[in-house]
Amino acid sequence: MVYICIPCRDEDRTIGVLLWKIRDVMAEMERDYEVIVLDGASRDGTLALLRKYERVMPLSVLSLRKPVGYGAAVEKLLRSAAGRARYPKRDAIVTMQGDFTEHPDHLRPLLRTFEGGADIVVGMANPETPGPPPPRAVRLARALGRIALGRAQTRALGDNPFQGFRAYRAVVVRKALRIAGDNRLVTTDGWAANAELMKVLAPFARRVAHVPAAPRYDVRWRRSRVRVLATVREILRVRKVSPLEPERPHAA
Repeated sequence: MVYICIPCRDEDRTIGVLLWKIRDVMAEMERDYEVIVLDGASRDGTLALLRKYERVMPLSVLSLRKPVGYGAAVEKLLRSAAGRARYPKRDAIVTMQGDFTEHPDHLRPLLRTFEGGADIVVGMANPETPGPPPPRAVRLARALGRIALGRAQTRALGDNPFQGFRAYRAVVVRKALRIAGDNRLVTTDGWAANAELMKVLAPFARRVAHVPAAPRYDVRWRRSRVRVLATVREILRVRKVSPLEPERPHAA
């Protein structure tokens, strides 16, 4: 089973098309799947649109009365998906955005690599991908974010630790949640939350793989929500996060 987790807020211009494209891709791949969307108190028609799609595809909608931010939303989705997984050693949990920045076509290489044995698969930017470049704020935040995170941690977490398009093996998420206990897995917001997630989940993965999956900036309808200074501040907090320690088997 593949659980596709999407946090969204005010995405009524893209979320419907995104869901339908996911449906087409998953049908073509002949994979069992469920989409879990967390609506963060949308003020437009997003929630009403999601309710319609619940009737025509395997979709569960989690609705919040107040926005909680990207990091907390992703954690809620991961907890929900990990709790639903019947076969955690086989099931995949995919995280992606609702604004079409991450295109459903990239689910194919992501899931094939996951099925090849990787416990975490990260979609990576491909400089040869056609289309307009990222907005200036995105490019600046990405460059300053790498500096803020530091060379050692950036290298340890992958070439682009801020990318949120990933597949996690459900058992990896479950193990991390068990160790975290009542504590949150993600304490930061925005792109920093993706870096923090990699930092806390990677110790539970036997293999981390990367596939080309460049973000698209020629499809979505709204402006980027990236705020450069806020992003850098959150990334500086990630440097202080301690990785979770996996449980060690007891000696006989």
